Amino acid sequence: MTEPVDSARDGAERGAVHGSAPLLGGRRVRVHHAVRVAAVVVAGLLLLTTGAGVWLYAHLNGNLRGLPLFGGATGDAGREKPDAFGRTPVNVLVIGSDSRADPADCALGGDCGPGQNADVEMVVHLSADRSNATVMSVPRDTVTDLPACKAPAGGGVVAARHDQINSTLRYGPGCTVAAVHQLTGIPIDHFMMIGFDGVVRMSDAVGGVDVCVDRSVYDPYSHLKLAKGRHTLKGLAALEFLRSRHAFGDGSDLGRTYAQHLYLGSLVRRMKATGTLTDPAALYALADAATKALTVDTGLDSVPKLLGLAADLNKVQPSRVTFTTMQSEPDPVNPGRVVVAPAAQALFSAIAADRALTTPDGAKSAVATALQRAAATPEAMADLESRIAHRDRSARASGAPPGDVSVAAYAASALPGGSDDSGYDAHAETAGQDTGCASVSPYQTVAVGGVRMTPSQAFTASRGVPLSAP
Repeated sequence: MTEPVDSARDGAERGAVHGSAPLLGGRRVRVHHAVRVAAVVVAGLLLLTTGAGVWLYAHLNGNLRGLPLFGGATGDAGREKPDAFGRTPVNVLVIGSDSRADPADCALGGDCGPGQNADVEMVVHLSADRSNATVMSVPRDTVTDLPACKAPAGGGVVAARHDQINSTLRYGPGCTVAAVHQLTGIPIDHFMMIGFDGVVRMSDAVGGVDVCVDRSVYDPYSHLKLAKGRHTLKGLAALEFLRSRHAFGDGSDLGRTYAQHLYLGSLVRRMKATGTLTDPAALYALADAATKALTVDTGLDSVPKLLGLAADLNKVQPSRVTFTTMQSEPDPVNPGRVVVAPAAQALFSAIAADRALTTPDGAKSAVATALQRAAATPEAMADLESRIAHRDRSARASGAPPGDVSVAAYAASALPGGSDDSGYDAHAETAGQDTGCASVSPYQTVAVGGVRMTPSQAFTASRGVPLSAP
């Protein structure tokens, strides 16, 4: 029996280690439905910049669904500040919905019914000069003060409250926009939302996305089963990879960010390498899949509007796209949830001020280096020491070796921009480089036949279960 995945309730099932997610490089993983991010930001937009966008106009335009940008009861989504040349940045909130109300999504999700949560929330920042971009993940289990929102379909106003940020999508994507803007202070210009079925469509349209796992893995909850090594994921296999909340990193929900970024970078590289951008048939399939999967704000609800944004996004080289995750720490009231860490404010400010995290040659910028140093406080180091001890106790309990890692080495993985010797594979911070293998959790994050075990042990114990991909 498959355990249903409920994004608003599954925090208690987290793995052994909690705490700050990295600002740069996304070494902890939040992989749930992140392909939607890739589908929307990279495939759905980037590909429409070609001349085929005009050819496809009538059909693709009819696929799109538009809703109001801002669902807050008061205020707006903020205003961008122009640079010295009058150019303004663009911030797009990409939302991955876990709704199973649609029949296609219901069949894939396994937990049907009304209502939805925002399983992915990523702010995609495009610089004013269109030279660089930053993609910042907001952990879906972040507990914060949420704004009052306008309920959908004339349902009145939902009162302000203190709750999990992913719950805002129950009141429409405009409410999620309001919540992310209030949390970060970053102006939001547009949103894009995609559901389960869109994940399958997009992975099929590009001919599959290449991923790698550092050891064999089986997550009986998402059904992901892969042997150690590299695989090309299509359709349902891609969804299984991206929905897994038990397979990677420390087995926590925060662990998904790493695999999410790996998948996104791999998708960008695959489209470039396979000529998808210049093949009319491949372009049509991908653009059709993307627009069918999208719900957008009314500022993007036509092909010409998408084309304008896509043309700007296409100017950014993959080496200058930085993936990052909002720093968080355990919620003192509920350790199964997180709250924003003080160090995250510096990242919010950097994005809002349009400060690049890469240099023109794709290296880490002085701003990124400063963010890393600012996060390395004595309090953060003490927390890291505690996390190492907790991690090693959990590893010993599961029969896995705890590893020989110093506080300094572990700090490098947990703080922004560092390398990783702690059991999480180091990977590049930009979409232009091969980002290595996703690190399978060494902890007892899954159960087979009622017995708790690591995902790798579960792989061995489930010989009769077919692989997700060869």
